Amino acid sequence: MCVCSRCAQGEDARPCQMLSRHPTVKWAQRSDKLYLTVELPDAKDVKLKLEPEGRFMFSATKDDVPYEVDIELFDKIKVEDSKCNVGVRSIVYVIAKAEKKWWARLIKNEGKPPVFLKVDWDKWVDEEDENEKVGMDFDDMDFSKGSKQKRRKAKEKKSRLQHWLRRLKLKCLRQELSFQDMA
Repeated sequence: MCVCSRCAQGEDARPCQMLSRHPTVKWAQRSDKLYLTVELPDAKDVKLKLEPEGRFMFSATKDDVPYEVDIELFDKIKVEDSKCNVGVRSIVYVIAKAEKKWWARLIKNEGKPPVFLKVDWDKWVDEEDENEKVGMDFDDMDFSKGSKQKRRKAKEKKSRLQHWLRRLKLKCLRQELSFQDMA
C-alpha cells in the first residue's frame, strides 16, 4: 500500500507518483561491447549495478519520481571493463562483453522487448560494417570525469584564449599608436 499524500487523500485515479517508472533506454552493439544510453534529463541519485552474469540495474530520480531499469542481458559481461558517463541529458554506459561476439538481441528473453527499450540508430553499426571507421567511437572518451568538470575545462580554455586575444589587441593598439606618433 502506498503512503504518499495523494493516495492518503484519495485524489483522482492517476498512477501513484511513488511507483517507479522506466526511462527510455537506447542500445547498440559491437562484437566486444554494448552501448546503453538512458535518456533521463536532470537525473539525480544515479545508481548502477552490473553483474557478470549479464544483469543491468539502473535507478535514479527526477523531480522526486523514481525511475528504474532491471534487465537480464543476452549474455555475460565484464563488469570491471565497463564504463559510465553521467551527463545532463542522458547517462551513457559502455559495457564490455565477456565474449567477443554479436548478440541476437539485447535481453535474454525471446519475444517482444519492453516498450522502454529502443535501438540507438545513431550508434548502430551492422556486423559486416564493424571494421570500418565510424564517427561514434567512445574509446577515447574519458568516463572517469563528470560533465561539469569538462565544461569547467572548456570555460578555462575559452578564458585563456580571451586573455591572449586581449593582449594581442593591446599590442596591436600600441603599435598603431606608435605609428601615429611617428607621423
